[in-house]
Amino acid sequence: MLIIAMILDAALGEPDWLWSRVKHPAVVMGEAIAALDVRFNTGTHRRARGIAVVAVLVCAALAIGWLIALVPDFGLLEILGAAILLAQRSLVDHVRAVADALRRSLAEGRASVAMIVGRDTADMTQAQVARAAVESAAENLSDGVIAPAFWFAIGGLPAMLAYKLVNTADSMIGYRTERYADFGWAAARLDDGLNWIPARLTAVVMLASHFALRHWHRVPNDAAQHRSPNAGWPEAAIAPLLDLSLAGPRSYDGTPTEFPWVNPTGRKDAGPDDIDGACAILWRTWAGALILAGGAALLQPAARALFDFFTF
Repeated sequence: MLIIAMILDAALGEPDWLWSRVKHPAVVMGEAIAALDVRFNTGTHRRARGIAVVAVLVCAALAIGWLIALVPDFGLLEILGAAILLAQRSLVDHVRAVADALRRSLAEGRASVAMIVGRDTADMTQAQVARAAVESAAENLSDGVIAPAFWFAIGGLPAMLAYKLVNTADSMIGYRTERYADFGWAAARLDDGLNWIPARLTAVVMLASHFALRHWHRVPNDAAQHRSPNAGWPEAAIAPLLDLSLAGPRSYDGTPTEFPWVNPTGRKDAGPDDIDGACAILWRTWAGALILAGGAALLQPAARALFDFFTF
């Protein structure tokens, strides 16, 4: 089912004719989280409230996924649900749009990259726009494709729905700000945990699919420089493939922030062609993940038979 879902997502993406008429599940998740934020992120005991909210949301996601899986339709709804929750085609389209905009003008490039990153973009140079797009491509490949596919492989649609809900919650309330430091604590910590394996798996598949595992020895050290325990892994893998230095100084809400360079010996002068290169890497890594999913599907019956044999 996962293989079919991945192919459907890659082929169809997120068609405007559908999602302009029907709310995307991610939008519904976002609206639910926003409503609960307004209702419960007040007063005292905010961390406890945040934990309770995340627990209820995860249980609801698991229940919905379980009910869908019970429908006697030969897995059709599960396949469609998984395809909708994957974001390969959408990610590539959004990243490639930055390259196209940057070729037209720096102003258009800044406006386009602002749609996929959270940092300040108004004063970005061409190189900063390009590097930001590449970093977003790598991080979102893990969050939007490899991680949901991983959790579908582990626990079917219920696990995938729960992961997507936690990831959405983290993107909305998982900030270390005065408002969310306590209320968003559970969402942020759970998202870190759920992405721990997928982030590292993304880096491995990315390098392996390019026959470039020779770069692996640098990845853990570069990844450790990142402020996120997970986002640094795919960034550290994509940087040497493009011979780019990523991360480095940037600005958030008008405040300049220094970050160590990932792959510091790489080029810092990036452009639209590097964004195109990142898109090609996204597709090749997706193909590697598809092969991995196929191999896992083939091995699953043998593994189950072996388990049954030794536990008989």
